[in-house]
Amino acid sequence: MSPHTTSSPQLLDVSSPELTHWLEIPPHRSSVRVARRSMNARLTDWLLPGELCADAVLLVSELVTNAVRHTLSARILCGIGLVGDGRVRLEVHDHDYTGGDLPRCDPGPDDEGGRGLLLVEQLADAWGVDRSRLTGGNAVWATLTA
Repeated sequence: MSPHTTSSPQLLDVSSPELTHWLEIPPHRSSVRVARRSMNARLTDWLLPGELCADAVLLVSELVTNAVRHTLSARILCGIGLVGDGRVRLEVHDHDYTGGDLPRCDPGPDDEGGRGLLLVEQLADAWGVDRSRLTGGNAVWATLTA
């Protein structure tokens, strides 16, 4: 699976709480629900359009699920931020130090999983993977516009 872009615009500013929201979660399946709820609450507080909020929460859910299922992370950092007029950036940072590419997945019609990055590719304006300056692992990011 190839990201739309290969290099990230500036990562979210971790020191700007009015424009960003960060959550540190353990690598458990229940953390996906926690991330969805937390990110939805912040997006709603920012009074963003409903469709943008729904798409952003779906992508956060998919990216956190991937970090939980496919890395040996001790903790996962999940961030969202307002990066321009009607633009949202999502980031999920893990502790995967292998530096490998994201695996290509071609799910069959009866497969229950394997479509997360396909959704990211379809819904995001741009997305990619960089080395995380926060964890040393991967930082998978996506941007959305209202």
